[in-house]
Amino acid sequence: MKFEDRLEGDIVVIDVSGKIMGGEETTLFHGRIHEYIQQNKKNIIIDLTKVDWMNSVGLGMLISALTTVKNAGGRLVLANITKIESILTITRLLTVFEHYDTREEALKAFA
Repeated sequence: MKFEDRLEGDIVVIDVSGKIMGGEETTLFHGRIHEYIQQNKKNIIIDLTKVDWMNSVGLGMLISALTTVKNAGGRLVLANITKIESILTITRLLTVFEHYDTREEALKAFA
C-alpha cells in the first residue's frame, strides 16, 4: 500500500493505492490522520481509486481512521470504492462509511 495526501481547501484528500494489508504503511497512515487532526483538519476524503485489494487488516485501518476522525469531531468519507465494494457489503460496513462514487462528489458533500 502507498498513500499520498494533500489539502484541497480545508479538506484532506488521501489517495491510497496498491494492496491494503497492514504493515508499516498502516502505521504511517494512522500517524498522518493524527497529524491532520492536530492541525484541526478534520474533514477527510480517502480516495480508493487505485486500491487493488484489501484484507481484514485494511478494513481495520479504515474503521480505525473513521473512529479517530469521528471522536475528534470530524468527518471521514470514502470515494471510488468500486474495487472494494464487495468486501464492504459482505462485512456490512457499506452502511457504516459515508461513500461517494467520485472524488468530486465527495468534495461537494463537504460544501
